[in-house]
Amino acid sequence: MRIAPILGVCGIIFCSCSEKKEVVVTETRVVSTRDKSPMLNATSDQRFRDAKPSPVKGETPLGWLEVPPSQFRQLNYRFGESGLGEAWVSIASGSVLDNINRWLGQFEVGKISPQDLAQMRKVPVAGFEGVWVEAEGTYASGMGAGPKPGYALAGVVCVAGERILTVKMVGPKAEVKAAAATLEVFAKSLKIVDQSPR
Repeated sequence: MRIAPILGVCGIIFCSCSEKKEVVVTETRVVSTRDKSPMLNATSDQRFRDAKPSPVKGETPLGWLEVPPSQFRQLNYRFGESGLGEAWVSIASGSVLDNINRWLGQFEVGKISPQDLAQMRKVPVAGFEGVWVEAEGTYASGMGAGPKPGYALAGVVCVAGERILTVKMVGPKAEVKAAAATLEVFAKSLKIVDQSPR
């Protein structure tokens, strides 16, 4: 019988059972005006999104419901009797053509060319010239939601200084058609209050 290995194991067990020392934190910091009060019951989006104020301002159209902004939506609204209509304002990357083709792709509509883009209807947006976009069919947002048949899109994409500004509406076809004129007036009324690119 080998006693040495058994004694060694017992020594390890006894050492691991020794009393742990209490750790006391003695450093403190004065609360400054940069510290924010904790937000109880905050959503993940509220905790982790870029919390800078929106560089775009707008008045909520009559009949629309303003909802909290999100990471990709500077201004965010719901509209329509079904409660399914969504409208939002975003600062996007890429080009006007890139964004329009991405939107059309969500409705399985073929891409447009730069020549097609030049022929599309122009509308004013926040003091800039935007391109009006419409599509309808089955909407696949690509954000984890399933396809939605019978939907439509209306929106505007423009170069606003050093960034791309988009104003987009998606929802049941009849509700989008009914609200498209409101969206155009809303887009025209937008104001950019922060000129620096985000």
